[in-house]
Amino acid sequence: MRIGTLYGLGVGPGDPELITVKAFRKLQESPVIAYPKKLRGSKSYAHRIIEVYINPAEKEMLGLVFPMTKDEATLHAEWLKSVDAIYSYLIQGKDVAFVTEGDPMLFSTFIHMMNLFQAMHPDVPIETVAGISSFNGSANRLGVALANGDDHVAMVPATENMEEMRRVIESHDAIVFIKVAKVLDEMLDLLDEMKLLKNTHVVTKVTSDEEVIWNVNELRGTDLNYLSCMVVRK
Repeated sequence: MRIGTLYGLGVGPGDPELITVKAFRKLQESPVIAYPKKLRGSKSYAHRIIEVYINPAEKEMLGLVFPMTKDEATLHAEWLKSVDAIYSYLIQGKDVAFVTEGDPMLFSTFIHMMNLFQAMHPDVPIETVAGISSFNGSANRLGVALANGDDHVAMVPATENMEEMRRVIESHDAIVFIKVAKVLDEMLDLLDEMKLLKNTHVVTKVTSDEEVIWNVNELRGTDLNYLSCMVVRK
């Protein structure tokens, strides 16, 4: 019997209209839609993006839990459950579309899923469909050109190492910082010191109907959502 194909579908940064034609087609063709599911049952971000395009009554909807914990044993056990759940459909010959916000090959849950399948079930065909990332979405919504001519541009996860963040800023013309919420005040202090606050923009859930473009001068102490980007254009 044919083994189904596992598709990693990038469904964009938030606006359902920013899904690609190919990703839309794979959603229509795949009988099983896998998506990250929150423990309390609320819809994941990727699920909300695609729900306008699918009829759950016509699909097998496979919600997968990826707990936000650093406990390796718990994480490994849950990942193995997700692999087994997806594989149970694939061995029936059913294609599975795993949806992820942004692009499946850029800071995506799908990357680890793909690696596990390649190690545990190398017979399973895997394909990815590129998606528009928040990196691109933020620049376009803010009207900030990231690169022109020979400009250097970077996409960097913000960390507590402010000296490293300083070096990144100094060595690039434009930087998109992701995962910035946990070090927001430190980043704002650094940019203020470097006299770059006027060149800094912050946006949450970009392009979605919950998008917020922040005033950076009023951001200190704000509890930002995880899906926030900071764009610095020198």
